[in-house]
Amino acid sequence: MNVVRDLLKSGKTVVGTAGSAFSDMTMLADSGFDFLLFDTQHTPVEVKQLIPSIQSIKGKKATPIIRVSANQADLICFALDAGAMGVIVPMINTKKEAEAMVRACKYSPDGDRSHSGPRGEFGEVTDYRSYLDMVNEELLIIPMIETQQAIDNLDEILSVPGIDVLLVGPSDLSIELKVPLDYQSDTYQNGLDKIAAACKRHDVVSGMYFIPPEMDPNFFVEKGFKFFTHPSAKWAVEGIQNGLSAIKR
Repeated sequence: MNVVRDLLKSGKTVVGTAGSAFSDMTMLADSGFDFLLFDTQHTPVEVKQLIPSIQSIKGKKATPIIRVSANQADLICFALDAGAMGVIVPMINTKKEAEAMVRACKYSPDGDRSHSGPRGEFGEVTDYRSYLDMVNEELLIIPMIETQQAIDNLDEILSVPGIDVLLVGPSDLSIELKVPLDYQSDTYQNGLDKIAAACKRHDVVSGMYFIPPEMDPNFFVEKGFKFFTHPSAKWAVEGIQNGLSAIKR
């Protein structure tokens, strides 16, 4: 089913990296990352352009997750129909917005998503009702917390059934807290602590869209943040260099 969701439910930390619509993702999808995150908010692509990349990693280790550009039912539907097994929606600030996101992700009776046939790797379809229920249960639903308003509404947002991960947008949150990109400041860290504590109260995983540069990922894991991305390029270069260094040249 959804391996990332199962890992999170068991208390494990999951690590992903950025996917792309413009290059072959098959090697990256089998490199060890738990998920590939395809972004349509801050990249010049639309969800439908991601279909070839997502189809190419079917059966690979990494789970495909798409960040849509806005909390709109059509964009969420496009992402799910493309085969995403998780959806990230930016700038969720209120309970009402969280409820709308969840309803756009789920099939009836839990939501309003239109039926379009099997999508994603949710197992074999024996009967369609069972498939719909399986997707409703297994899909990763991930709203982003990026504003002071969202922090003020944490408990209301987290009370919405169906949320799996509450994802911090590090840059926007730091700007909102008036400490732009100062990720080590007390003000920023206190904000993260509030988010982690609220997630723990509601049995929701807290996550970071990315680990701030020059900071140790384990610092955030120890705070309770168990879902984040990490750049792949540096590790790939180090691996190639290690391989070449073993050859007598």
